[in-house]
Amino acid sequence: MIRTGLATGTLVQVRHGVVVGADHWPCDEAERHLVRARAEVAANEAAVLSHQSAALVWRLPAPGFTPWSALPVSVTLPTSGHSSHVRAAVHHLLDIPPAQVMRDPHGCPTTSPARTAIDLALGLELPEALAILDGAARVICASMVAGIRRRDYGNPRLERAAVELLEEAAGARATRTLAQALGLVCPGRESAAESVSAGHILASGLPVPRFQAEIVTPAGTYFADCLWEEQRLVGECDGAVKYDDAQAYVREKRREQALRDVGYDVVRWEARECVLRPDLMLDRIARALRL
Repeated sequence: MIRTGLATGTLVQVRHGVVVGADHWPCDEAERHLVRARAEVAANEAAVLSHQSAALVWRLPAPGFTPWSALPVSVTLPTSGHSSHVRAAVHHLLDIPPAQVMRDPHGCPTTSPARTAIDLALGLELPEALAILDGAARVICASMVAGIRRRDYGNPRLERAAVELLEEAAGARATRTLAQALGLVCPGRESAAESVSAGHILASGLPVPRFQAEIVTPAGTYFADCLWEEQRLVGECDGAVKYDDAQAYVREKRREQALRDVGYDVVRWEARECVLRPDLMLDRIARALRL
């Protein structure tokens, strides 16, 4: 029956020993990755979704241009466990504390947002690690309140609780760079590009700005990606997501003019620059700061 289903296309073979109905095989690549990841758990009883596969579950941001779904499926098994391994998946052998394992919406065991972020941030440079850790902190903050609001991400108690979970997940594995990144986590930063930009700014020796600072103008209240208050300079990281409709560009120009009308200068850089050419971004900021 299985051979017939595979031959006629009513079944899809996800991995050796695991098939799904064709109507349950998604079109979206991220969802396909998760189906393959859950198949690894089905074939390995003690396995837990982890690393990039868990990042897809929690929707953690990727720090570069490669989405998590483009990476191999990843699961973690206990060091004493038996592994039924296939080439299309990565099996990590680690003992994960039970408190750092949760369930995804399908009931599949998955490393917690904090544990997932630490697993991925280990070994990365500060900007990239910060992108993942900030994203995890946002997920953790949102899980602690009913109906998260923008100002909740700046709540010191929520922020501290999120950082404590990240620090607990890091434990003795924390490297010097990871420990530095943990001390700079800010759930208020809204995108991976903002976090990567912040990491480069913090590591560069430039004056440290306030992030997602509230600025009140006659035209409305705005939140600056970066604000150097002494120099009255606003820094903005522009990504394509900001201009996803016909009026977004016009609204952004009005926003910039409103800031200039109340005495702020504005310096901008593209999300691509902070990843590919952070030197250009930092030089532009330094010139705007008149350093």
